[in-house]
Amino acid sequence: MAYRVYVTRRIPEAGLKMVLEACEAKVWEDEVPPPRDVLMKEIAEVDGLLCLLTDRIDAEVMDAGKKLRVISNYAVGYDNIDIPAATARKLIVGNTPGVLTETTADLAFTLLMASARRIVEGDKYTRAGKWRAWGPTLFLGYDIHHATLGLVGLGRIGSEMAKRAKGFDMKVLYYDAFRREDLEQSLGVQYVDLDTLLRESDFVSLHTPLTEQTRHLIGARELGMMKPTAILINSSRGPVIDQKALYEALRDRKIAHAGLDVFEVEPIAHDDPLLSLDNVTVVPHIASASHATRSKMAVMAATNLLAGLRGELPPNCVNPEAWGK
Repeated sequence: MAYRVYVTRRIPEAGLKMVLEACEAKVWEDEVPPPRDVLMKEIAEVDGLLCLLTDRIDAEVMDAGKKLRVISNYAVGYDNIDIPAATARKLIVGNTPGVLTETTADLAFTLLMASARRIVEGDKYTRAGKWRAWGPTLFLGYDIHHATLGLVGLGRIGSEMAKRAKGFDMKVLYYDAFRREDLEQSLGVQYVDLDTLLRESDFVSLHTPLTEQTRHLIGARELGMMKPTAILINSSRGPVIDQKALYEALRDRKIAHAGLDVFEVEPIAHDDPLLSLDNVTVVPHIASASHATRSKMAVMAATNLLAGLRGELPPNCVNPEAWGK
């Protein structure tokens, strides 16, 4: 008898085909996540779940899945899943690390450049027919070359940002909960405390996971320490920034600009005051959105799912202690 699985969104064909060929699978076809009551109903008789960051998988959901054996998250992060609850229930949880590192760094650096040179503002201005002539002070932005980049987090993505900064002869500072002396020389980066980083950086880019320690890591106090010409980039997790404090800092020009791929609540409401500002560049959580990367993520998620269904340890398992319990 085929394994029964539930897939909470249509993923790229490379991975979806693997699941459909090996399992009796039901796929939620809507663009938005399945409502909680639907998820609870659909998970009742399945052996495996392939879900996204936007699906909250807590103890109640797990208990509704009476036959559930494996949860495969189509993401590198897994703060949407209650890992201790999964482990207690002997549920293996897989994720998709590594594959999106460089693509995410590309997007973060794109936001940095677009924010510094006011690309989105210039595009809107031109399309609106407001451009009348070349002007000496038209859309003045900030140089990237020889500027100081502050990286909050020097993991895989933060390290890739440091590599990209080399091409612009940037000075790179970093703060991390764990000092990475092994990388300082090879990447040409300097360790400083968070306050120093905020005070001295022209660009601050966040690359930290969401934990209780990092929630609202950047709030009114931290934003007040930044240069009035500084630009803040976030491609990590939305709640790392206090979004209300960020809105006020941008509104009052306490910092120059922000480039955001993630938000405290997603999708961001169309009437959120942040969207009324011209000094913020926003994109809809697309850091890993290249054809190649999203397909690789799909294959990894499918591989994790199928391994768990066969009783094997998935190649990318976040709670191996649950395996074989």
